[in-house]
Amino acid sequence: MLSEESLTRQPEEVFDIICKLGEGSYGSVYKALHKESGNVVAIKQVPLDTDLHEIIKEISIMQQCDSPYVVKYYGSYFKNTDLWIIMEYCGAGSVSDIIRLRKKTLSECEIATILSDALKGLEYLHSNRKIHRDIKAGNILLNTDGHAKLADFGVAGQLTETISKRNTVIGSPFWMAPEIILEIGYDCVADIWSIGITALEMAEGKPPYADIHPMRAVFMIPTKPPPSFRDPDRWSAEFIDFVSVCLVKNPCDRASATDLIHHDFLQKSKGPNALSQMISEACEIRKKSDLQ
Repeated sequence: MLSEESLTRQPEEVFDIICKLGEGSYGSVYKALHKESGNVVAIKQVPLDTDLHEIIKEISIMQQCDSPYVVKYYGSYFKNTDLWIIMEYCGAGSVSDIIRLRKKTLSECEIATILSDALKGLEYLHSNRKIHRDIKAGNILLNTDGHAKLADFGVAGQLTETISKRNTVIGSPFWMAPEIILEIGYDCVADIWSIGITALEMAEGKPPYADIHPMRAVFMIPTKPPPSFRDPDRWSAEFIDFVSVCLVKNPCDRASATDLIHHDFLQKSKGPNALSQMISEACEIRKKSDLQ
């Protein structure tokens, strides 16, 4: 966390902005140097005309999280018409960035390695009665060591004992669980459906129904059978089973994050080193495109 003293100064006295990383929910994200420590951080700059209530909710959820599988929050500043949110920097970017840069999908070993960390992040959130609600490859970030972390809590919900069922449609439609679309109340296992869709996205480059209009997808997800692989012959029985266990339409019958951590498919995870080639390739391509 940032010291009280540094939080009272102007953010540009504390940080040097290095470059823009991209657009997140609500604002632009920059890579920056914390001058005092020499550490690199990510800074999300959010214009204050956005829904501050949602931003404060995101900050409060990040503040309460302390897990190596969830992006860390260091502090916030008000600067002119922006709120600066200081967060952990994940140098390899999101899994969807990596797929886009390399123009190729991931192997089962790479997918299992990423999902192993992502599920540990979800197990942590769910044990603290928090739902992420927007799990997708774009919200799983990798650091340069090959560790995956859950990010972008723009829509995360907190479950309290009094409001144990949420009735709001939030998130990206292609990854949304049927019960969220139907607004029949939902809990933590809604994130498990999204993990199954994210597994398909990593294997095939995009989620099911991605080629059709999002509003049409919203009608199809609750009414059609659960999606699966376009070409099942390419994939192992364990991977196919893992996805089918996530994509169970009745949330009462869906596996938990803890169940899935012990699934046979995750035995294919070879630890963070398994991602080093993929990460270095993506970083090289990114460097070249920055130079052009």
